[in-house]
Amino acid sequence: MNILVTGASKGIGKVIAQELKSCGNVYVTARNEEALKAIGCSGYFVCDLAYKNDLIKLGDFIEEKKIDVLINNAGEYIYAAVIDNKIEDLEHITSVNLKAPIYLTGRAVSYMKTEKWGRIVNIGSISGVMGEACASMYSSTKAGLIGFSKAAGLELAEYGITVNTINPGWIDTELGKDSIEDSEFSQEEILECIPQRRFVAPEEVAGLVKYLISDEAKGITGQSINLCAGLSVGI
Repeated sequence: MNILVTGASKGIGKVIAQELKSCGNVYVTARNEEALKAIGCSGYFVCDLAYKNDLIKLGDFIEEKKIDVLINNAGEYIYAAVIDNKIEDLEHITSVNLKAPIYLTGRAVSYMKTEKWGRIVNIGSISGVMGEACASMYSSTKAGLIGFSKAAGLELAEYGITVNTINPGWIDTELGKDSIEDSEFSQEEILECIPQRRFVAPEEVAGLVKYLISDEAKGITGQSINLCAGLSVGI
């Protein structure tokens, strides 16, 4: 396998990259070169997915390395009331969270089709399933990712390519902690709303990614899988 993980410099992406080293050649991409070097993977590509030219160059990298497992993990979170949504924030978060995964998948699919095999895993969010007040832009882009996975999974099924979305709930990462600080709720109040009364560990997400790219999961495609400690079930 030739694997690419986006947003791999920290958090879930970094843990995924480390977990998948045993599966094949792992390439990583993010904005922080030093952090990418420290992961010690097969190679890296420095880019900002919000910029069109960087995105196109990363697409070239995907084709050059014959990527057959694409993990679209990179994402941005913005906490803002609907009335405070700014056009520049909307453009940025849409570019990173939705446009980039759609474009990069398109660049990876040509090689996957020739091999009659491929795996695409999109890291969504439980906010894209349930909605999150004061995070409408984030929720919208993650909901779009779920729709994209369904459509692409249907289109590519006959080529042995699977496309799925994992929707984490509250994750014990830097981004998760930052989102708590941005919100109007304390960590204790948030934990009270989670049925298992805990945050999901990034290793749990990485483990599910590893399963979804395996041959044992070849029958799973177009699916939206909630990994949220019961948050999506109800209260």
